[in-house]
Amino acid sequence: MEQNPESALAWQFIESTGTHLFLTGKAGTGKTTFLRKLKQESPKRMVVVAPTGIAAINAGGVTIHSFFQIPFAPYVPESSFSTNGKASYRFRFGKEKINIIRSMDLLVIDEISMVRADLLDAVDEMLRRYRDPYKPFGGVQLLMIGDLQQLAPVVKDEEWQMLSKYYDTPYFFSSRALKQTEYCTIELKTVYRQNDGDFLELLNRIRENHCDPQVLEAIAKMSPQKLVYISCNSATLARDCKQLAQLGYRLKTAAPVDLFPRTTHVECAALLLREE
Repeated sequence: MEQNPESALAWQFIESTGTHLFLTGKAGTGKTTFLRKLKQESPKRMVVVAPTGIAAINAGGVTIHSFFQIPFAPYVPESSFSTNGKASYRFRFGKEKINIIRSMDLLVIDEISMVRADLLDAVDEMLRRYRDPYKPFGGVQLLMIGDLQQLAPVVKDEEWQMLSKYYDTPYFFSSRALKQTEYCTIELKTVYRQNDGDFLELLNRIRENHCDPQVLEAIAKMSPQKLVYISCNSATLARDCKQLAQLGYRLKTAAPVDLFPRTTHVECAALLLREE
């Protein structure tokens, strides 16, 4: 991996400190490459998790719910896992899983933009249960990787009615446990995946929801056989992109769509380019 000041600083934070780190950056800036190098070269004992199965496979880890055996119901702080606040949920781990939790130095959470605040607090409760109960996340260092301008957390209206009493937003940074800590944010700025400066600028404008007439005109000039724009819900985005990949298209950028009501089926948009 080519070193740049931002990635070098991020590496130093992880290797030389116990400070939590939020590593962000646009698509193609080397976030996944950084994680792969970290897994290969870091002496720290780490566990890699992600919010979805596809994200976990791409990161070479497991899902958050699978590793911590967390149910899909909302987590209400200082309460229980349930939809009505009545049912309780007790964790049961084998000795091997408990030993892994107690011995790990670093918890890597990939695609952190999709992780809800209550889920991160549930992880905090799990780590406190088997590690230091007086320290956020049991004293484990967190490396949170993702782009907040890509896919957002999924929260149903009825779930948010419950969770809004405890959280300002559904995003991970509203986590109660995370607010009790100090964490550093580093943004990777060098884009390695795309060398076409004009096209890169176009992608950034779409990513930042600045689709003015100039952007639309630039898109219109592209061959329709080369460029594909899809809008869909987050559950089908990976499937649709996989099907288009078989036709030679590669995902260039994806972002949540905020122009529609929360009840719409359109939650995100993606731009794909067919490789020459």
